Amino acid sequence: MSATEVLIIFATLVGGLAFFLYGMNAMSTGLEQMAGGKLESTLKKVTKSGMLSFFLGAGITIAIQSSSAMTVMLVGLVNSGIVEFADTFSMIMGSHVGTTLTAWILTLSGVSGDNFFLVLLQPSTFAPILAFVGIVLRMISKKEKRRNLGVILIGFAVLMAGMQMMSSSMSSFKDDPSFLSILTAFKSPVVALLASVLFTSVIQSSAATVAIVQALALSAFSTNNPITYQMAIPLVIGANIGTCMTALISSIGTNKNAKRVVAMHIYTNLFGGIIYMVILYIVMFIRPDLLSNKISIIGVAVVHSLFNVANTILFTPLKKPIVALCRKTVKNDKAEKHTVFLDERLFNNPPIAILECHRLVNEMANIAFDSVLSAIDTIYDYDERAIDRIREMEALTDKYEDRLTTYLVKISSKNISPSDSHTVARLLHSINDFERIGDHALNLCQRGVEIKEKSIVFSNDAKEELDIITKALVEIITITKESFINDDIEKASLVEPLEQVIDKLNYEIKDRHVNRLKEGKCTVNLGFVYSDILADYERISDHCSNIAVYTLQQNSENIDPHKFLDKIKSSDSEFIQEYDIYSKKYTI
Repeated sequence: MSATEVLIIFATLVGGLAFFLYGMNAMSTGLEQMAGGKLESTLKKVTKSGMLSFFLGAGITIAIQSSSAMTVMLVGLVNSGIVEFADTFSMIMGSHVGTTLTAWILTLSGVSGDNFFLVLLQPSTFAPILAFVGIVLRMISKKEKRRNLGVILIGFAVLMAGMQMMSSSMSSFKDDPSFLSILTAFKSPVVALLASVLFTSVIQSSAATVAIVQALALSAFSTNNPITYQMAIPLVIGANIGTCMTALISSIGTNKNAKRVVAMHIYTNLFGGIIYMVILYIVMFIRPDLLSNKISIIGVAVVHSLFNVANTILFTPLKKPIVALCRKTVKNDKAEKHTVFLDERLFNNPPIAILECHRLVNEMANIAFDSVLSAIDTIYDYDERAIDRIREMEALTDKYEDRLTTYLVKISSKNISPSDSHTVARLLHSINDFERIGDHALNLCQRGVEIKEKSIVFSNDAKEELDIITKALVEIITITKESFINDDIEKASLVEPLEQVIDKLNYEIKDRHVNRLKEGKCTVNLGFVYSDILADYERISDHCSNIAVYTLQQNSENIDPHKFLDKIKSSDSEFIQEYDIYSKKYTI
C-alpha cells in the first residue's frame, strides 16, 4: 500500500471520527433543547431515591448522548452544593448504562439484505433522507421544537455518515500486513486495554472508541484475520475506563465532594474493568475457542451493554463501601471552606444552571425582604444586633447581585431555548430590584439609628399614620415574596393594586405632615426622618410592583413592565376591584 493510499485512508478515518463526534454533539444539543430542562428540573427531587435516581441518570445520559458530560454535570451540581455527593452513586451507574444506547443505534450500520424493509433500515438509505428533513425543519420552521428536531435529525445523519466513513477506511486496511500486525498486538488483552484507555482519554469519548471497534467488526476482514471477542472485549472495557479522563479534568479547582464524584466514576469503571479482565483471562485459559470467534457489530454493542449492566448489578449492593472509599481517597480538609457560589461547569447544561440561579434568586428574595421587615422593627424598637444583621444582609444581597448577574449574562450567551432566555431576562430584572430593596432596608435601618441617637418621638397622629402604611408595606412584601418564589400569578396580580394604595397613602400622609410642620406640631429634624421613612416605603413598594410584573409576565414573550401596567390599570376590572378593597382596608 502506497504512502498516498495510506494518507487517504487515514484522512477518511479521521474525517469519519470528526463527523461522528460532531453528529453526536449536534444530537446532544438538540435533545437538550427539546427537553427544555424538564428532566433536569426533577434532579434534586429524585436523588434520594436510588431507583429513580438510576433511571434519571440513564435518561439524561440518553438525552445528551454522553456519560462523560453527565458526570461533569454531576461534578458541577455537587460543587455548587445542589446535590449531595453520596446521592450521585445511582445516577453515575445509570449514566453508565444509558451511554450504551449509542452503540445499539450504530448497529443499524450492519443491516444488510435485498428486502425492501432491510434496505430502508440501512443508514445509506435513511440517513440522507433524515438529513434533508432536518435541514428543511431547521430552515423553514418557526417553532423552536421543530427546529431542535431538525438539529437532532441532522446530527443523527452526520453521526451515521461518520460511522460509514470509519468502516470504509478500516475495510481498506484488510489486506495490509502492517495493519494486520497491529491487530495481532491487540490479541494481547492488556495491550488492547491500555491502547483503548489511552485513545479514549485523548478523544474524551467512550462512544467514539466503541464506534471504531464496531467499525472494525463491520469491515470486511477475511476469515483468517477477523477482530475477535478476545480483542474487542478489552477495547470496550478500556473505553469505559478512559472516559473517566473528562470528569477528572473537570474536577480541577472543585471542592472535596466534587472530587469524590470523579473518584466514584473512576472506581466503578476501574474495579469493574479489573474484575472482567480477570474473568476474560480465566475463560481464555479454560476455553480459548470461545473468544477466538469473530465478533459482529451487534456483538460489540452486547459486550458494551453487558459490561455496564453487570457493573451496576455488582456495585449497587456495595454502595456504602465505595462511598467510604471515595471519602478516604479524597480526605476532608478542615481548613477548606465551601466558597463556590455558582459553578460554570453547569454551563454544559443551561437548563439546570438556570434552575440553580432561580433557587439562588429565591434565596436573595428572602434575604432582601427579611432585611426590610427587620429594619421596620428597628424604627419601632431599636436593636443594635438587628442593625448589624441588616448590614450583613445588605452586603450579602450585593454579593448575590454581582455574582448572579455575571453568571446569568454568561448563560444568555449560550445556545438556550426562548423559554430559558425569557427566564434569564426575568431573573436579571428581579435581581436588580431585590438589591435595591436591600439598600432601602439599610436606609430604614439608618433612620432607626437616627431616631435612637436624636431621641425622636413621633406625634400620635404621625405614629398612627405610619402604623397604617407600615401594615400595608408588610402585606405587599409578603405577597410579592410568595408570588415570586412560587411563580404564583394569582397572588402577583394583587401587588399592583396594593402598590397604588400605598402611593395614595404616601401622598396623603406627606400632605398631613406638611400641615403639621406649618402648624408647628412637628420639628424639622423629626420631619426629615419621617419623610425619609415614607420615601423608602414608597420605593420598596415600587420595586415590589416591578417584581410582581415580572412574575405576571413569565408566560409572555417580552418583559415590558410599564406597558403591561398601563394596560391592566386602564382595562382590568379585577385590578379596580382589588384596589377598592385595599383602599378600604388601609385608610387614614
